[in-house]
Amino acid sequence: MRAVVYGEYGQTPQLRDVPPPDCPEDGVVLDVAATGVCRSDWHAWRGHDPVPLPHVPGHELAGTVARIGRDVRHFAIGDRVTAPFVCGCGRCEQCRDGDAQVCPHQTQPGFTHAGSFAEQVALHAADTNLVRLPDGMDPVVAASLGCRFATAFRAVRSHAAPAAGQWVAVHGCGGVGLSAVMVAVALGARVVATDVHPAALDAAKDLGAEATVLVGASPGTPPGEAVAAEVRRLTGGGAHASLDALGSPATAAASVRSLRPRGRHVQVGLLLGEEAGCIPMDLVVARELAVLGSHGMAATDYPEMLQLVDEGVLHPDRLVGRVIELDQAPQALVAMDRPATGTGMTVVRLHTEPARAGRAHGHR
Repeated sequence: MRAVVYGEYGQTPQLRDVPPPDCPEDGVVLDVAATGVCRSDWHAWRGHDPVPLPHVPGHELAGTVARIGRDVRHFAIGDRVTAPFVCGCGRCEQCRDGDAQVCPHQTQPGFTHAGSFAEQVALHAADTNLVRLPDGMDPVVAASLGCRFATAFRAVRSHAAPAAGQWVAVHGCGGVGLSAVMVAVALGARVVATDVHPAALDAAKDLGAEATVLVGASPGTPPGEAVAAEVRRLTGGGAHASLDALGSPATAAASVRSLRPRGRHVQVGLLLGEEAGCIPMDLVVARELAVLGSHGMAATDYPEMLQLVDEGVLHPDRLVGRVIELDQAPQALVAMDRPATGTGMTVVRLHTEPARAGRAHGHR
């Protein structure tokens, strides 16, 4: 099969012919129909998030079940499915409680094993992690849900948890941030969005953000304070909930400083190493703020999101910017070395032959 592979961190990936993946006994192999190009893939390629080398990236995916392991009970050849980027083991306490996104034995396509920048991908614990797609859902849209949109949905719906009319601040309007804007507006929240790029703020306004703040240099002030002060002014005292959707010391600090007393900060973007020390804990204590982490979304939580998409309440298709072919994926990944010049997710559409419906087993 064809797959995008890199042999060393930072080495330009290549489209190669490689052996197809083995099928796990409790899992499946999918014919990949579409896969997103995500900054998390870039972090792995750059070595910020170590992966086994050589490596096939890709973790936002949709496809058709092509092979099935002998222990799988609830899926069959030909099922059109997606899966969270965090796949739980299906056996531990967290998975039994519906919290597979924090499974201590999790697997992640594109990180723990070969991912979906390929014509086929293996997924473990299929009965725990696969999600059937609504009839007629475009696989490009389905793939766009797998990391950024689903992560934003749970971060807003479960952690920020705004009541209708409350203010939600979204710091960083990339794929996760714009998804969070859309979800928060759909839940009836008032949204203020911040970003360094005017085009990203225009996109946030198009999705329903009531106010925006263009981030600029603010020498001589604490990190994030200038942005936070403007958010507090616009919201009449601070947001009820605020998300760092990017993952940087500046956006994390701005998110916490944006909050009114007893507000909720949700850390969605990844903070690495010493970056985590940027949270102003003096304000957390003085204002009695809640600080919450958010890491993806388990398959058990997908039905509500998919129903809202199917009913036309949420429109993830509006967040897809470019649709490219598999041979364009290497350059799309490398291009993330440079600052983004546009908005919207990039999704790879593959032209794989769908598997025939029916149950079959196989380990190769």
